[in-house]
Amino acid sequence: MIKTALISVSNKEGMVAFARELNQLGVRLISTGGTAKLLAENGLPVTEVSELTRFPEMLDGRVKTLHPAVHGGLLARRDSAEHMAALQKHAIETIDLLVINLYPFNQTVSKEQCSFDEAIENIDIGGPAMLRAAAKNHHDVTVLISPDDYSLVLQEMKNNKNTISYETNLFLAKKVFAHTAQYDGAIANYLSSLDQERQHQTRSLYPTTLHLAFDKVQEMRYGENPHQSAAFYKDINPPKGSLANYQQIQGKELSYNNIADADAAWECVKTLAIGQDQTMPAACVIIKHANPCGVAIASTPLEAYQKALKTDPTSAFGGIIALNQACDAACAEAISKQFVEVLMAPSFSIEAKTIFSSKQNVRLLEIPLGDEPNPFDFKRVGGGLLVQSSDSKNVQAAEFKIVSKRVPTPKELADLLFAWRVAKFVKSNAIVFCANGMTLGVGAGQMSRIDSARIAKIKAENAGLSLQGSAVASDAFFPFRDGLDEVVAAGATSVIHPGGSMRDDEVIAAANEQGIAMIFTGTRHFRH
Repeated sequence: MIKTALISVSNKEGMVAFARELNQLGVRLISTGGTAKLLAENGLPVTEVSELTRFPEMLDGRVKTLHPAVHGGLLARRDSAEHMAALQKHAIETIDLLVINLYPFNQTVSKEQCSFDEAIENIDIGGPAMLRAAAKNHHDVTVLISPDDYSLVLQEMKNNKNTISYETNLFLAKKVFAHTAQYDGAIANYLSSLDQERQHQTRSLYPTTLHLAFDKVQEMRYGENPHQSAAFYKDINPPKGSLANYQQIQGKELSYNNIADADAAWECVKTLAIGQDQTMPAACVIIKHANPCGVAIASTPLEAYQKALKTDPTSAFGGIIALNQACDAACAEAISKQFVEVLMAPSFSIEAKTIFSSKQNVRLLEIPLGDEPNPFDFKRVGGGLLVQSSDSKNVQAAEFKIVSKRVPTPKELADLLFAWRVAKFVKSNAIVFCANGMTLGVGAGQMSRIDSARIAKIKAENAGLSLQGSAVASDAFFPFRDGLDEVVAAGATSVIHPGGSMRDDEVIAAANEQGIAMIFTGTRHFRH
């Protein structure tokens, strides 16, 4: 039964209301520093922790709860006669409810101007010690680290005469140990990222010891293949607009491959929305096996979808579709005629939801649109982990370097920019033909760039699309002129690629020889 609560929080959200309810339930309130002051200012009876310990706070508040009167009250097993006798002998009260938020270490070190001394002062010592003590003794002590759980505990106390079930206490204890592990991991990441030779004035993006923390979203029936097991985890604080923030409003449970392909589609459609003109055209991306098989921008989601589908309707069967604008009735009606695994959009109209309600296997995901990238990309290798910053650079038209004698026309320039954005999301080696805001042919994942060019041409021919006057993007430079000759022979009149080959002069000469416009970006977009 909860008779005494110790409260010490940095996040004061909902605290006064929560403490008032505890007081009304007859719970004695013990608190520290700013939290005690807040409760007293709101007319609540509160005992300072120094009265409990009979020892003043000292060392600028560094020592206030590190005392047997606190930890004895948290750690004593109520079913142990020896433990209870020890408490009685030393006049220590039991503490039945602990409510703690830790110092905001992560928020502090994320500030650009955070000093080493400021970071150190935001390492909480007493808080984690109390949390771990209470969580260890979860059979007898209820422990809270988040305002999200206040209502859960209050309701159970009201229903059960101030008693919390073992199941709830264990659930809350698990959250505590995960939280303190993440907290210690963040401290280790920060400290091991500092340059000791420069008095900790500079930080590396890549700490000597890397601790990662993710929350499980769901376990899956299987992984990439049926003989593999799998689960989906998300960042503790995923970037706004990332796939991890999805809300599934319809359909079967997402599979491992669904999520992998959906992420590729969503990241691509966000890139098309960002960096276009102020009107932010509607965009549609269709993904199959992690590669875009159709991408388009238009004035409406319906038109964007129709254009994207034309690129490769065969591959689009059973694909993943992402829209950067709300899916309305007209677009939903068109997409519902196709077999689609997952459809993502910032929102769905009521009419669109009604249309898809008859196709319950289609997974509909609502995801907020945002441009904040993941800070890092990870790739597991045997016995290790590759870590890199995300490929979030979007080269703008103003950064292009025209290397051919012929300057691209405004239309070609727009097509080149669009093609370059799409090529970033095509597996290397990547060749992408585009025109009028849509993909015409996509060649992906080949060992030879010239083979990717030939495949893209074949794809366009199979879809009945002309490549005459098209723009071509290559994710990396053309190492020889043969690849350039191939795309020009197919009908391209403008080409965009990073440049930087030992044979750049040969490739530029070939462009001039054939009268095409060619742009170097200076940025490569390998995607493996």
